[in-house]
Amino acid sequence: MKTLKFFENLVPLVLDGSKTTTWRLFDDKDLQQGDKLTFICKQDGKEFANAEIVAIREVAFRDLTDDDWEGHEKFESDDEMYEAYSKYYSAEVNKNTIVKIVKFKRI
Repeated sequence: MKTLKFFENLVPLVLDGSKTTTWRLFDDKDLQQGDKLTFICKQDGKEFANAEIVAIREVAFRDLTDDDWEGHEKFESDDEMYEAYSKYYSAEVNKNTIVKIVKFKRI
C-alpha cells in the first residue's frame, strides 16, 4: 500500500470528509487511479486513515479548474498557494508547475 503524508492541520479535514482531494508535485510514487493509500501525519508519523484514489489528472497550476478545487483547502491568493507549495517541496513553484490532482475516498 502506498503512503501519503499530510501536515497535521489537514488531518481533521480528511477525517471529517471535507478534504477529498490532495495535490502532489514531483510524484515519485507513480500514483494511479485505484491505488490504495495509507495516510500519515507528517509531524508525528502516525497513520490516521486509509483511502483509495478514485480519480487523478495532471495539469499546470495555471490550468486548475473548479472541479480540481472541490474537496481541497483554499488559499487567499495564487501567490499564497505557490509559496505554500514551494515550502512543502523545497522547490520553486509557479503557475507553470505541473500538479497531480488526486481525488480519494476513505476506506
